[in-house]
Amino acid sequence: MAKESRGIQSIEVGGELLQALVRNGEPMMLRDLAREAGMSPAKAHPYLASFSRIGLIEQDPSTGRYEFGALALELGIVTLRRLSAVRVATPAITALAGTIDHSVSLAIWGTHGPTVVRLEEPSHPVHIAMRVGSTVSLLETATGRVFAAFMPPATINAALAEDLDRLSIGYEPDRKIKGPAIDKILADIRTRGLARAVGEPLRGVNAFSAPVFDHSGAVVLAVTAMGPVGTFDVNWNSPIAKALLDCTNAISRRLGRDVKD
Repeated sequence: MAKESRGIQSIEVGGELLQALVRNGEPMMLRDLAREAGMSPAKAHPYLASFSRIGLIEQDPSTGRYEFGALALELGIVTLRRLSAVRVATPAITALAGTIDHSVSLAIWGTHGPTVVRLEEPSHPVHIAMRVGSTVSLLETATGRVFAAFMPPATINAALAEDLDRLSIGYEPDRKIKGPAIDKILADIRTRGLARAVGEPLRGVNAFSAPVFDHSGAVVLAVTAMGPVGTFDVNWNSPIAKALLDCTNAISRRLGRDVKD
């Protein structure tokens, strides 16, 4: 039996208030919210005050009722957008893997950076050190560079400052490519709509990666095609590159993005 991870009890207790709001489905008075969560109003109030400070909860000054705040709304929107995008993209990457007969991964921007959420294998066995749940390096991998090229610079700079991807696949603590060289690579990716890795950072593996955009123009996914150096054509105009771009453009259109062929 797996050992249960240690948690923070106060957060779990406060979570009862959030769950009570979810169950009720509408703004609640303090006394009713506390009762529903199984605690006294005096105990509930400090939790609600803290939740209010970070935007999870807000109180209507005219009625005194508590409801979900701006941060809760943003979290819900992000979750829905990701779930919708992954659901739409999954059959598309399955078809792409069958067309090019190479591995295809689907990645989102997660808590620790670019994170693989789907992986389609080709008909022939290929060993690639990647699985669902893997995080990949932001600046070394084709997948990571797609996010670095198209996400807001402030988000990327913060991730790099925090050394977010230090445990990720392909991470290089002593980056050979940095500064202006990275800027040039990312600018080229924006122009082509495509990132490429040739034999590195995964030794012996080539890759192309392309972004998927939602209706607002935000990058929500990266689709990456990968295969052995000997059989994976890395020409920018190769059938693999074209099939990948056709796939990501089709997904983006499904998500409401106006994409020109």
